[in-house]
Formats: sequence, C-alpha cells, structure tokens
Amino acid sequence: MTLTSRHARGDGGRLRGTVLQGVLALIALFWLVPTFGLLIASLREEGDNSTNGWWNALRYPAQLTFANYATLLDNPAITGSLTNTLIITLSATLLVVGIAALAAYAFAFLKFPGHDWIFLAVVCLLVVPVQVALIPVAKLYGALGVFGSLAGVVLFHVAFGLPFAIFLLRDCFLEIPRQLIDAARLDGAGEWRIIARVVLPLGLPAIASLGIFQFLWVWNDLLVALVFADQSNQPITVALQSQVRQFGANIDVLAPGAFLSLLVPLAVFLLFQRFFVQGLMAGSVK
Repeated sequence: MTLTSRHARGDGGRLRGTVLQGVLALIALFWLVPTFGLLIASLREEGDNSTNGWWNALRYPAQLTFANYATLLDNPAITGSLTNTLIITLSATLLVVGIAALAAYAFAFLKFPGHDWIFLAVVCLLVVPVQVALIPVAKLYGALGVFGSLAGVVLFHVAFGLPFAIFLLRDCFLEIPRQLIDAARLDGAGEWRIIARVVLPLGLPAIASLGIFQFLWVWNDLLVALVFADQSNQPITVALQSQVRQFGANIDVLAPGAFLSLLVPLAVFLLFQRFFVQGLMAGSVK
C-alpha cells in the first residue's frame, strides 16, 4: 500500500467521522427543540402563549419573564407535590439500591438452599406488568390501612423495582474475581465488611447506573401515583395532570411546572452520566 493511498484512506475516515458527528449533532438539536420550546413557553405570559408560538420570543426577548415561576412556587399544591416527589423518589431509589445490592451479593457469592430456584423466580417477576398488580395491591393496601399514603407508593415502586435491580447487579457482581472474595474471607473479613470494602467499590458503576434508572422511573411515574396517592400525597406528575383536567390550557402553570419536573432528572443524569455509561458497559466484555 502506497503512502498516497494511506493518506487517502485516512482523509476518507476523518471525513466520514466528521459527517457522522454532524448528523448526530443535528439529531440532538432536533431532539432538544421540544425541551427548549417548553423552557421559552414557561418564561412567557399566558397572553403571549395563547396568541402566538414560543419561537416569537426569539424575536422579542422582552416577552421573557420569571413571573410564572414566582406564581408557581407560591402555589402550595405544586410546592407540596415537588416535596412529595422528592420523598417518594429518594426513598424508593435508596431502598431498591440497598436491598438489591445485598440480594445480588447473596446470589452471586453465597450458596443456600433453593438458590437457583429463588433467582429464577426473581427473573420471572421481570415479565409481570405493573397494571396486573394495581387492583390486588390496592385491596391489600386497603386492608393494611396504607392506601393513599406516601409509604404505599414507595413500597409499590420498591416491589416492582427490585427484580430488575437484583438481576442487573447480580450479573455485574459476577464480574468481580471470586479470588478477591475468598482472600477477604481468609483475612477474617465478615460478609458485611466484604460488601462494604470490596463489592460496593468495585460495583459502583453498576450501582450508580441502577440508581439513575430507578430515580428516573419513579420521578416520571404517573400511573402508580395516580392510583395509590391521595390529594395530599400526590407527586408533581399527578399535580400537573390535575391542572390539565381542571383548567385546560393554562400554559402559565403547566409549562413552568413541567420544566421543573424535567430539570431534576436531567440534572441527575448529567451529573452521573459517567457512571451510567460505565454501568451499561459492565459485563459486556470478558
């Protein structure tokens, strides 16, 4: 192969890479247009939003104001729903990650009666749809007296988040060399110390990835909260849905509320995206 042909192939590869990056940037730009439009609409007054599209604010920046956010944050129903959302999401995420990490360690490194059958049952639970359990769980919550409470919503999310969490972390923990676990046991470390000093640090990318998945799923949930939360315990998704039902096209309330609801999971993803990518790649190669 001549030097000229090598340069030609190198230039062709760089050109293809540039074109690919340009296409991906264009796709990302179109993907972000609705979010950008929501942000602009949340900064415009109700009269402006009802008379013309959000893009007119690009020509007339004087239309932009934070009055909608000030009004929204003075609304106790919205601020209370944001607090409820944080409580539900953080509780469900921490419980799922903590319980799943312990269960995954047991399935990966411990032997006990019924080990394989119990893990098979966990895997089978992955295919159970949420809708199937709504009525039976509602009856159970009614009998236990937790229907309509934050605890009921959290417990439902934990129950349906655990099968996937255990399955994911167990496969990732199996990538940890068993010799490390055996060496720690020979040094006198108990199971709790092995989990804290060996398994959790090495499994941090997978744990962080699971935490992001669970956080986003619970934060954006509408169905479970709509069924199991009463008016005093409703999260932001239910609060915004009730605003639509009551007032129709009140963009001055819905747009800032929806953007605030979007902003928190977006910030969480951006902060932990490095762990997210590492967690997705964990176990992909030997």
